[in-house]
Amino acid sequence: VQLQASGGGLVQAGGSLRLSCAASGLTLSNYAMGWFRQAPGKERDFVAAIVWSGTVTRYADSVKGRFTISRDNTKNTVYLQMNSLRAEDTAVYYCASHRHPYLNEGYDSKEFYPYWGQGTQVTVSS
Repeated sequence: VQLQASGGGLVQAGGSLRLSCAASGLTLSNYAMGWFRQAPGKERDFVAAIVWSGTVTRYADSVKGRFTISRDNTKNTVYLQMNSLRAEDTAVYYCASHRHPYLNEGYDSKEFYPYWGQGTQVTVSS
């Protein structure tokens, strides 16, 4: 199983980035998916999650209204559209597959995500 995150980079505050997470060895349509982020010296925190069908999403309060998670199961890929970026969004962003297709439990808990991508760096300059 491999999850490959991409799309990170350097952007000015107020700008946008779109992250992608492509899966191999795993049929993404069988699982809910999530994005987490980790800033230097901090814990890895929940950002967003989406059920297998894409019909239900969940967001951390800090990104609501600015970030959008989506998926294309035909491409085995999950996305994170990030708008109105702020300096505090600077972190390494990780995608991960949830244990279940739905988000009934632990959607914001790392322990419920068995598979992780390698991370992509997002840097927002102020």
